Amino acid sequence: MKVFGIILIVFGVIALVYQGVTFLVPNTTDLGFFSITVSEQHTIPLPPIVGAVSLAAGIALVLTSRRGKQ
Repeated sequence: MKVFGIILIVFGVIALVYQGVTFLVPNTTDLGFFSITVSEQHTIPLPPIVGAVSLAAGIALVLTSRRGKQ
């Protein structure tokens, strides 16, 4: 559980810093002798609450796994 908690903490920090994922999708159009390629930018937003909840859950998992071994 400790490893899963660390993964959640890392994901939470990344989600709070970047607040979204941006990627490019290439579109190609053929016009006879010419070929035009245009890249469209798409963004998947991540609300800050996702990062905060992930961070809190990860911290809770790490702390509870540490207490269970004592």
